Amino acid sequence: MSNNDSNVSRVSGKNLVDTAAADGSFHTLGKALEAANLTSVLKGPGPYTVFAPTDEAFEKLPKDTLTNWLKPENKAELISVLKYHVLPGRASVVDVEKLTTPKMMQGQTATITKEGDKLRIDEATITKPDITSSNGVIHAIDMVNVPTKQ
Repeated sequence: MSNNDSNVSRVSGKNLVDTAAADGSFHTLGKALEAANLTSVLKGPGPYTVFAPTDEAFEKLPKDTLTNWLKPENKAELISVLKYHVLPGRASVVDVEKLTTPKMMQGQTATITKEGDKLRIDEATITKPDITSSNGVIHAIDMVNVPTKQ
């Protein structure tokens, strides 16, 4: 293997939470995971596939949405939203392309579509695929997907 590993998938020794933190585009997601007490789950053995909204994705939410989710009385809703971004198992972007309606950790199914070279989960486009970690894989997405109310 050459010293130039820019084209090689980086398998990190870090778990999903630490990998996301190291990436630098998921600060808001990290705060939300902490508020929901989900960091221990995503640091666990997994494996999990996380469709991770970037900080910019959280900024697209209607004003005060995130602030309200972070309030202790709205913790159940925040957990539901976050778990809707987690798929049990390790799914590379190639695997994700083969899915149509995967069942998310939250219990509902999401919709996977492909238009040209754009791969979407619900309304969010995967902008940075296959950020690997020791217990799963992260796909950065450009919107926060909100599950339907049950």
